[in-house]
This record gives sequence, C-alpha cells and structure tokens, in this order.
Amino acid sequence: MFGKDFLFGVSISGFQFEMGDEKSIDPNTDWFAWIHDELNQLNYVVSEDCVENGVNYWSRYEEIHKLCEECGLNSIRIGIEWSRIFPRPTFDTRSDQLQSIADMKAVEHYREIVTDARKKGLRVILNLNHFTLPIWLHDPIYVNRNCDFSKNGWINDKSVEEFSKYAEFCVKCFDDLCDMYSTMNEPNIVAQLGYLSRNSGFPPSIMSVEFYKKAIENQIKAHKSAYNKMKQLTEKPVGIIYATIWYEGDESAEEAMKFANWYFLDEAMKYSDFLGANYYTRAVVKKRKPCELNGLKITWKTVRGFGQSCKQNSRSFDGHLTTDNGWEIYPEGLEKILIACWQKYKKPIYITENGVADIKDIYRPYYIVSHLSVIEKLIENGLDIKGYLHWSITDNFEWALGYSMRFGLIHVDFADGSLTPRPSYFLYSKIIEKNTAHTFKKLLEIWG
Repeated sequence: MFGKDFLFGVSISGFQFEMGDEKSIDPNTDWFAWIHDELNQLNYVVSEDCVENGVNYWSRYEEIHKLCEECGLNSIRIGIEWSRIFPRPTFDTRSDQLQSIADMKAVEHYREIVTDARKKGLRVILNLNHFTLPIWLHDPIYVNRNCDFSKNGWINDKSVEEFSKYAEFCVKCFDDLCDMYSTMNEPNIVAQLGYLSRNSGFPPSIMSVEFYKKAIENQIKAHKSAYNKMKQLTEKPVGIIYATIWYEGDESAEEAMKFANWYFLDEAMKYSDFLGANYYTRAVVKKRKPCELNGLKITWKTVRGFGQSCKQNSRSFDGHLTTDNGWEIYPEGLEKILIACWQKYKKPIYITENGVADIKDIYRPYYIVSHLSVIEKLIENGLDIKGYLHWSITDNFEWALGYSMRFGLIHVDFADGSLTPRPSYFLYSKIIEKNTAHTFKKLLEIWG
C-alpha cells in the first residue's frame, strides 16, 4: 500500500500547455522564437506545429483541474513562465524593486490558477523553470545564426543572479498558495541537448563542450543561489527536478552515471529539501576508446536498440515493449535509479515525471502499473518516496516534435479542443482509489 499522505498527481509545464487562444500567447521566450524560425522548420530541426494552437491551460485551467479532481488526484506540478512574469530585462533592477517592472496581471492570473487547483483538492508544487528562458536572456536565433552571444542564456554568468531574483520574487507572490517549490526542471537536458546534441532540436544547437560545461555550472549556481534566497522567505520545501536515467551495460556505465547524474546532483542536492526524479527509460552503454573533449572525458558510447534508441512500437533487443517515440519500457531502471539516489542523498524523493508517448493508449496502462508497482515495493522496503506525478494529464506540445507524440491521460483534439479521457485515465483513478498497484500486477504478465 502507498501511505495515506502519498501524492498521486500529474505534472505540467507552462510553455507546453498554456497556449491555445489569442490571449494566452507568450511570444517572449527562446523556444517560441526557435520553433517559429522558418529555417529550423525547413531543415526539420523542429516541426511546423504551432505551440499557440495547444491545449490552452491558461484559459481552460478550471476544466483541466476538474478532470484531475474527477480522476482522484491530490496533487499537481504547475510551471511558471519566467517570461510571463518578467517580459522585460531585470538586469538593472534590484530585488526589492522587481514589482515595478513585473507583469502583475500575469502574476494575478497564475494566482487564480493555483487557487483553483487548491479548491479542487490539489496540492501544488510550483516549478519555476522548465527549459524556456526569456528572450531578453537567451535569443537562440542570434546565437545560432550570427554567433551573437549577447543573449546567450545559461552560459551568461548574469543568468545566475537574474534567476535567483526571479525565484525570490515568486516566493513573495505565491507562497501563501503553493505547497512546495522546485527551482528548475531537467537542467541537464537543457545543457546536453542544447550544446552536445545537434540532432535534438533544442536551442541553440551549438556543438560546444565549453558551453555545455558553462551551462551546467551556471545552472548549479543558479539553483543554489535561488534555494538560499527562497529559504530566507519560506519554510516550505524547495527542491530540484532532474532527468534521471539508469545506465547499464559494461564497466563504462559507472562513468556514464557520474557524467549524467551525479556530477550535477552531488552539488545541487546539498541545497535541496527533496529530489524530483523524472524517469522514462534506461540507457545501455559499452566501453569505447577514451576521448577527451576540452576536459570532458568520455569512455562509453550508447548501444542502439535499447532505451531511447529503439524502433518505434516494437521491441528492444532485450524484448521489452517500445513506444510511439521508440523508447523502451523498462521499469527496472526506475527501481535501480531510485535506490541509487536514496542511498546517495537520503532525502525525500518524488517521481515528478513518468509517462509514455502512446496515442492509442496501448502501452500506457502497462507503463503505469509496472512503474507504480516498483515505487510501491520500494516504499514497503523503506525508501522515502512521497509522490508520483504522471506526465501528463493531457496531450501537449512536445518541444521540437510538436504534437506528434501524445503523453496525455486525456486525448486532445487540437482541431476543436475537445478533451477525451483515455482508458489509462480510469486505470490510474482506480489505483488511487485502492491506494495500491499490486491489485493489477497480474495484468503485467498478460501485457508483458
């Protein structure tokens, strides 16, 4: 059984969910500029889907919260868009003067959103940054096309102070409403896909080990600074959400784990009240001839046919099911990474993202039961796991892939805006009602 205070919920972000009508559009982010760039579209760096045609959480939050309530959820992670709060630069404004340049109408609207969530019985985890940056801090088109680094995002040392000022302001605006905070979501993905993976579709798509290292270091510093300022103003938990991935294969997996997980978390977790662990699948690696790239030593390479590099809607080389985006369903990896995180940090853990691209809802029921069964077993074995937030309540804009990958418990018809719960929505509801996934474990044998 899950504990009586266990959080069953969903996670959403700002950019991926908010837009959907004219009054909901926020053009002031790096990602908005990036996906609307015609050269990016022509070269298939991004899809031609428009984020402004999305599910429209900005205006439909009451309807979506009602669907959360009817599912039996008791929690939700909501994303705040930095660019909505501060559409103009904050460089020359002191922390105690930020209200004079903030968009207080946006602040008030976010307060209405959070208030409604609480009225629907949802505890609110407020996440302050999910990939996007204000265009005044990061203009990826200028960086990529013109090598103009005047607006260079996380590789700019000023980003540390500006983020911590923003975080401090958010506590002043929302602390009476929310239950806990996370400073940022998946900072490792921002750095890795932006600066080490040109094929990812992530801005600014500059291959630079130096920039990658700088982005990692500045995000660590930004989290630490934000945490310290926030804790001066609130007693509520402040944590960080990280894209955890379990590496296995040969002996090189240990080095891959250090690179992908521990380098960042070992420092960040000194300034975190909890860990938000996002998990989707594993990676299998094998040893390669060591190469040193500007001080970054790589001793492994990914083995295709496992993890995120499988054939879509098929089987991995190990025989595990794969999904619409070719990701292997591997709940064993969740168990292993959670045990490792618990052993290293001994701090409360929330699974803050876990889900599957599955438009037909073929794999999602199996995915939910198998991963929640792992979590339930670990809780029974003594791990302090306090919640599970599925990704996500509705289909959404999946970054460079647009609307092609559907992660929602609820299907969205983006032509007419209609919302239709998938069967997995009702399965998740039944697990919550019974407060256990063990009831459905027999089904794993059938699905597997």
